Amino acid sequence: MVDQNREPWASWGQMIPRWFGDRVAISNHAESGLTAGSFLASNRLEKILTMMKKGDYVFCEFGHNDQKERSAGAGAWYNFTFNLKKYIDMVRAKGGHVVFVTPTQRRRFENGKIVETHGDYPDAMRMVARKEHVPLIELHDMTRTFFEALGEEDSKRALVHYPANTYPGQTEALADNTHFNQYGAYEISKMIVMGMKQLGLPMVGGLRADWVDYDPARPDDWKTFKWYDSPVYEIIKPDGN
Repeated sequence: MVDQNREPWASWGQMIPRWFGDRVAISNHAESGLTAGSFLASNRLEKILTMMKKGDYVFCEFGHNDQKERSAGAGAWYNFTFNLKKYIDMVRAKGGHVVFVTPTQRRRFENGKIVETHGDYPDAMRMVARKEHVPLIELHDMTRTFFEALGEEDSKRALVHYPANTYPGQTEALADNTHFNQYGAYEISKMIVMGMKQLGLPMVGGLRADWVDYDPARPDDWKTFKWYDSPVYEIIKPDGN
């Protein structure tokens, strides 16, 4: 969900402000490749806490990179859940509200269905959310529905899949099944808004007048999606996979 500065990479974090008017302010502090633990270790949550005001909401999407940790105590049910509890306690101590977001699916198909690749991490996040009464947006489930609705081939249209020479200096094809392009990020941002609405979070009162409720089982047609690229490109994929 990090703000991506270069084409063709994009994230829901940078797309979601499109849906809100001036009653809602959004500050994206995500960084590529980080885990719940490395985000804490690099003092990124501390920075958020120095900026936030009482009553603010902090959205946390983790689990995607966490499963690649191999250090002592690594795993969904130990370090990961322990770190998630830190987010809850630290944000609440400052008078804020935490919202968990389960990780987006990777595009990996078998017999027309998405293969689960995140192990116990989504369930671990769900368990902590239930235990600590944290609102949770089921992005893991919504992106599964989204990919399967598009199908194995057309789901590439939501990710950084481009033939060679699509972008300057790109001599080889890009085939990334994790990172979203502009269309994919735009669709994911709609899923997050729907999650907010399903939870009854107060910021939905600030949605723009042109908002229309979204169903990931009926995604927008990628053929009619219009995006005007910036002149700045990057063919090296962001951290994390």
